[in-house]
Amino acid sequence: QVRLVESGGGLVQAGGSLKLSCAASGIAFSINTMGWFRQAPGKQRELVARITSGGTTYYADSVNGRFTISRANAENRVYLQMNSLKAEDTAIYYCNYWGGNSPLSPYWGQGTQVTVSS
Repeated sequence: QVRLVESGGGLVQAGGSLKLSCAASGIAFSINTMGWFRQAPGKQRELVARITSGGTTYYADSVNGRFTISRANAENRVYLQMNSLKAEDTAIYYCNYWGGNSPLSPYWGQGTQVTVSS
């Protein structure tokens, strides 16, 4: 059974930092590409960052230079370090994965709320 559990969100002032964590189970974590997504009120869910099994990273333009994605295969965890937070980063943040050449998995966790006050 696939399970994705996000944590680490909270309320922070603009310019502050948060580190999100996603614990994954029921998947072949070490060989999957992992991603962080976010969904703000009234907006579509969007990809924020992803990291391949080999450690290659991608960032959305809106977070490039401020966010860092990392993974700990031994712990089946993926992290998102968020610095210089802005009000527009306010959203629910989710993790998900791509297995091999498969499309994005249909499994979503409950997400973790990030609120940035200006």
